[in-house]
Amino acid sequence: MIGGEWRQSESVDSFVALNPNEGRAIDRSFPVSSMADVEAALDAGVDASRQLRDVPAVVIADFLDDYADAIDADKRRIVDTAHDETGLPSSPRLEAELARTTDQLRQAARAVRDGSWVTATVDTASNVRSMYAPLDKPVIVFGPNNFPIAFNGVAGGDFAAAIAAGNPVIAKANPGHPGTTRYLAEAAVEAIGSSGVPASLVQFIYRVRGEDGLTFVSDERVGAVGFTGSKRGGLALKQAADGAGVPIYLELGSVNPVFLLEGALEARGEAIAADFYASCTLGAGQYCTNPGFVVVPTGEAGDRFVKKAGELFGQGEAETLLGEPGHLGDGVAILEKHGADLMVGGGLVEGDRFAFENTLLAITAPEFLDDATALQTEVFGPVSLLIRADSPEEMAAVAAAMEGNLTGGIYSDPSDEAAYAMVAADLRPRVGRLLNDKMPTGLAVVPSMNHGGPYPATGHPGFTAVGIPASIHRFAALYCYDNVMEHRLPAPLRNKNPTGSMWRFIDGNWSTDDLS
Repeated sequence: MIGGEWRQSESVDSFVALNPNEGRAIDRSFPVSSMADVEAALDAGVDASRQLRDVPAVVIADFLDDYADAIDADKRRIVDTAHDETGLPSSPRLEAELARTTDQLRQAARAVRDGSWVTATVDTASNVRSMYAPLDKPVIVFGPNNFPIAFNGVAGGDFAAAIAAGNPVIAKANPGHPGTTRYLAEAAVEAIGSSGVPASLVQFIYRVRGEDGLTFVSDERVGAVGFTGSKRGGLALKQAADGAGVPIYLELGSVNPVFLLEGALEARGEAIAADFYASCTLGAGQYCTNPGFVVVPTGEAGDRFVKKAGELFGQGEAETLLGEPGHLGDGVAILEKHGADLMVGGGLVEGDRFAFENTLLAITAPEFLDDATALQTEVFGPVSLLIRADSPEEMAAVAAAMEGNLTGGIYSDPSDEAAYAMVAADLRPRVGRLLNDKMPTGLAVVPSMNHGGPYPATGHPGFTAVGIPASIHRFAALYCYDNVMEHRLPAPLRNKNPTGSMWRFIDGNWSTDDLS
């Protein structure tokens, strides 16, 4: 979908999606675009950016609301296609994901109408005024495979944030669910027609060759890039984008450590084991917040937890993976090579279905600390490493050795207060979101949420992929006006509050008042 119309791709090849539940190709091919398609999309994106300069914010908000309505109207086809392409259950998983997607779009629309996200800032003494504004260039969004709707390049969180900031989007579909993306794009076309935004506000390409992807993100016509996916792929794109001065926001990988303190295990160890099993195997473990590391004290309470967790992992049925599972075996082999002992699972599930056994490994804290980098290899599936620690001091040392993560959690009891303080002091700087007494796979789509963290969880610790309005700032530029006449200023910086409810930072105070 380029330049406001469906067109025959200037393709160099084609590909098919796979049905993971049946282990077979789906009988429909999609194009691998040449650079001719990329060039056309970039040119149209630049034109759309220029047109957007004159589009009122309310029109962009109308598009976001209309798009959410169009997705809801086509819910059945989108969900059924996503099920075929990913193996994820239609209900409740994909239906809930679609509801989250439309909610994100509507949250973005409300933020655009309110306008407070622009953080209009005025210093009356110097007559210097500033606000966040569009990049005036298109944003490229790469969607991941594990959230075919809520993080889809043409509909998900990065998309909503980029559009809310006033930018056109060029989406690169994930090859795992091209049909799902096609139907979402059709809904976007419908919303574009009903709301009056530029025809090229939303464009998408199914797939490009690897070398063309690097050229794509490093083009001078690109305003910014959003990417969710593998560390290797993301860093290759980052190197190309950085070399051209293009901002790129990455979500890469995370093992999401969970620390279980002694008092918590004594009080409710079996319940915590059940929570852990449910979290680690949810969606076949293919959540970016999957608890891949659990630090467990040595001793009887810890032993009971490990035994119960092993029973649950050994007895539970493995869920269907998004794609072929060979890489999981490779990841488990790396952990074993560096000293981890296999407790449960570790192999492929027999049959055509793409599945890997629910897997637990174990290692001692001193062994982990001796080889911490290699042992933090992310195994993206129903796999977790148990680290046995002799003391809170060893737990704190493990926390201090962790790389950056999206999340980190601590289960505690009132008797654990001293141990909690010790572990949290080293864990807090290494995670974007700190949890207490809950597993990390639940993620509330609310303004206060941080779905980010230090590298390698993301490419920058100061930004989030979830949580409007904060997520919008990734795709905005800070515009400053020094002694500019009021009638020449954008509406949020003029003396009169343009909405009456927009929060502005005036002379050091937040206010919704007009300036006198």
